Amino acid sequence: MPLSFFTATLAAWRAAHAGRAPAMVPAPDAVVKLSIKVIEGARSASSLGSEREGTGIVIGERGLILTIGYLIIEAASILVVTADGRVYPAVVAGFDHATGFGLLRSQGVAAAPVELGDAAAVQEIESVAIAAHAAAGGLSEAAVVARRRFVGWWEYMLDDALFTAPPRADHSGAGLFDESARLVGVGSLWVGDALDIGAAFPGNMFVPADLLTPILDDLLSTGRRRGPQRPWLGVYTEQHEGQVLVSRVLPGSPAQTCGLQRGDIILGVAGQPIGGQQEFYERLWSRGEAGVETRLNVLQEKQVTELRVKTMDRLEYFKPWTF
Repeated sequence: MPLSFFTATLAAWRAAHAGRAPAMVPAPDAVVKLSIKVIEGARSASSLGSEREGTGIVIGERGLILTIGYLIIEAASILVVTADGRVYPAVVAGFDHATGFGLLRSQGVAAAPVELGDAAAVQEIESVAIAAHAAAGGLSEAAVVARRRFVGWWEYMLDDALFTAPPRADHSGAGLFDESARLVGVGSLWVGDALDIGAAFPGNMFVPADLLTPILDDLLSTGRRRGPQRPWLGVYTEQHEGQVLVSRVLPGSPAQTCGLQRGDIILGVAGQPIGGQQEFYERLWSRGEAGVETRLNVLQEKQVTELRVKTMDRLEYFKPWTF
């Protein structure tokens, strides 16, 4: 059962005034600043910008850094700025769209790695510390106000995301630490309704660190998780009263190729009706691996039509880049 508005507000207020955040981060020098420039003509530049800044957390030897993946998509150059102001180059070690994690390697960074915690054990109302680099506000304390499914508009879904309050504006890649000073999440988004109750309650969404463990070896050895990749369309959607409304079609994507347009309403996948974004993703991902052809049932210009689309691997959509 979700927290009430009052309980969540009180928990966030208490956490914000507790003053324990510094003690909840084991190695402040393991929190680094990332400065990224993307390749010329990057397809992600229109939505994420050509220059990006965020936070990374050192989690392994030889400068292994965990961050949120959208910072490093199509990166041409990456600089890591340590707590004492030293600057080192970094390279992309891995990326995973399903979780949203990105891994970097920067050999010059010598900070002691943090310990990964048990995100599944983090409870609602529990106090946590949010660690961003100094220029992004440094450390603060917050409360976990929700654990729930998160459905994103960019063909992304997490079954059990962590939501905290009060919110942080500079959240990208920030580390979430539990009361034992272990890393339990990585900052992804600012959200307007962290409680998902249809009322304004701003907070942040964090990707649970538990999701990294099963894929870490894959990311380090091949740059991505092994096995079949999810089919991807290249469409942004919004959910309104149970309907999936197309808000953007990415240029050159399978969605554009098949004729999907902004303003269309997606009614079903392969003849199976959908009742919202969650069902849309579940139906699409159940069709097989990336490259599979499927059918979209769409309300387009006041007519119900069927569009045939050949899906693709999301990473193949971006301009050539290397791990």
